[in-house]
Amino acid sequence: MASSKSSPPGFVFSILIIISFFNFVTCNNQHILSSCNFDAIYQLGDSIADTGNDVQDNPSSKFARLPYGETFKKATGRCSDGLLMIDYIALSAGIPFLDPYLNKDGLFDYGLNFAFAGATAMSAEDLAKWNVSFVPTSISLSRQLDWMFSYFNTTCRGNKDCFKKNGKALFMVGEIGGNDYNYAFWQGKTIEEVKTMVPEVVETIKQATKRVIGYGATRLVVPGNFPIGCFSVYLTKYQTDDSTAYDELHCLKELNNFSIYHNYLLQQAIAELKEEHPDETVVYGDYYNAFLWLLSKADCLVSFDPISLQKACCGIGGDYNYGLSSWCGDPKVPVCENPNERLSWDGVHLTQIAYELMATWLVRDIYPKLQCEYIVSYSSAV
Repeated sequence: MASSKSSPPGFVFSILIIISFFNFVTCNNQHILSSCNFDAIYQLGDSIADTGNDVQDNPSSKFARLPYGETFKKATGRCSDGLLMIDYIALSAGIPFLDPYLNKDGLFDYGLNFAFAGATAMSAEDLAKWNVSFVPTSISLSRQLDWMFSYFNTTCRGNKDCFKKNGKALFMVGEIGGNDYNYAFWQGKTIEEVKTMVPEVVETIKQATKRVIGYGATRLVVPGNFPIGCFSVYLTKYQTDDSTAYDELHCLKELNNFSIYHNYLLQQAIAELKEEHPDETVVYGDYYNAFLWLLSKADCLVSFDPISLQKACCGIGGDYNYGLSSWCGDPKVPVCENPNERLSWDGVHLTQIAYELMATWLVRDIYPKLQCEYIVSYSSAV
């Protein structure tokens, strides 16, 4: 016998509208960046964008084995079950997936990826001045820029005109800086203590962006930080019975306000860069609102499980399926049956489906700001 309960017609109609809108945006997002005529993409950053540098450097890394990459049935070095946002950005631009810089057999004709899992914006030496001693990798933004310079210097062989070809490329400067804060928080520092680091982290990102412009970049995206108060790792570490600590999406308000502060200073830095370099296009990548959009609409999109949105797919323990001592990749840590039902992959990183949907939102947001239509029409006129 059918249940007498049913959803109100208006509610069902709203759900259908959201799903239809998502399908429309996704289909039209597939190659939207191709009109920008990028001939390459270069990526700096951390595990949010690393396509294999960490595992090239450390083959025993947990990211080098399943369950990481299980959607591919093969670990690729990506810190997810599958693809990352940079992969979908490349697809939208009509460019092949970026090989990691440390893969000496990689194809670099269409750009390459310098991002490294665990990387920080500031160097380990600079972080030590803030009494942040737990830094598991020596790869910082400065080191990645050295790799980038070495690559361009080798391929251009000192020919300064060669750097002009970078004007046809897209440069992604981050997301970076999140680990500077992660390591400080995991070391036990308070939010107020970590907040004092933010201006120096942002200044480091600004100076790195200027250095990339010096390599001939004319179109750059500088992403901000995620709303970390919504992530399993922080929801577990700072879990509290105080209901006022959470917002309507069950995210920790104080930690999200911290991310907002970082992003505010970063957008100020980008505004300064625009004044200093009026001929270059520097765009803020709004990862914060891309994720909040996804979290707020996830119960209406594709196949997400509404009761597990903030639970890690690969993890064990507590309300968020995340253990502070047992991590994804450990032999006894289980993996959920269907990663497409979750936003969080391992409590720190997101699932492929989450990255795909965020990339869909992000590409729609940055496309008009990259002035691609102007560039195409100008090129056609010339």
